[in-house]
Amino acid sequence: MSGAPHFAPRPAYVWPAGRQSAFCFSVDVDCDAPYLWVNRAEEARRSLGQLEQRHFGLRQGLPRILDLLDRFGVKGSFFVPGAVAEANPALLPALLARGHEIGLHGYFHEIVAESSDEEFIAALGASLALFRKQAGTLPKMFRSPAWEMTPGMLAELARQGLWDSSLMGFDHPYEIAGVVEVPVQWAVDDAVFFKYSGGGTDRWSPQASGPVLESWLEEFSLLHRLGQLMVLTVHDWISGRAQRLAVLEKLLARVTAEPGCWVATVGEVAAFHAASENAGRHAVPAVLPDGLEPRRFAKR
Repeated sequence: MSGAPHFAPRPAYVWPAGRQSAFCFSVDVDCDAPYLWVNRAEEARRSLGQLEQRHFGLRQGLPRILDLLDRFGVKGSFFVPGAVAEANPALLPALLARGHEIGLHGYFHEIVAESSDEEFIAALGASLALFRKQAGTLPKMFRSPAWEMTPGMLAELARQGLWDSSLMGFDHPYEIAGVVEVPVQWAVDDAVFFKYSGGGTDRWSPQASGPVLESWLEEFSLLHRLGQLMVLTVHDWISGRAQRLAVLEKLLARVTAEPGCWVATVGEVAAFHAASENAGRHAVPAVLPDGLEPRRFAKR
């Protein structure tokens, strides 16, 4: 099948001298952007319940996470939708002042399936202009809302010289269509386990924090043993709550106690990859597969 992945032995990923694996702490500062995107019609925005849950993130969740990172000496990567930065002009400068990295995350947290490549290009351009105005610098990292991507989006990221952290093709950095990719995975995203909005829209209740912590600790231990990368993704309005903050504290205690693990920002990992002997070794194209022919399975 055209465009399908082909199995071939690949060389081991090489980390900086003295390091066996890497860990990134990333935060998607979505605030109310996803809610505004879903409820784009003006008359639909009438409920305060979900908005107040999300506003908790900037009011209390984010400050708690920032203080936690300071205690462990960890620098995080904060992906911020343009609309959130626009409504909170002190946010980007404050994150930079604490020594953290800022990255792009759409403008209104646009969902790829609901927008065109042309709309993506417009939203990306508006976000870049806003970040330059507010922070005095252009970000190097992009993360797609809901972690989806098209070949056209990747082409625009390459044109803009941006790195990405949205896809899951390896457990270590790689290149796809010429764009350096710092991969994520759903199993270490807090929203999968803890997101609960209420209002009858949820399909299940939040999970208990203990088993999630155990799962994340096991994932880190195994990825470290295999010489890979773990990119943790949290949301300030979810993991800024007390019990989830305790999960992050215990996870960071384990990660930072491992001398063989390189704790870095997503951008630092991307920059290392681009300049290292790993560059080009794990490059893949952004090729969509051909459609299957239904006749192949028809009764004869």
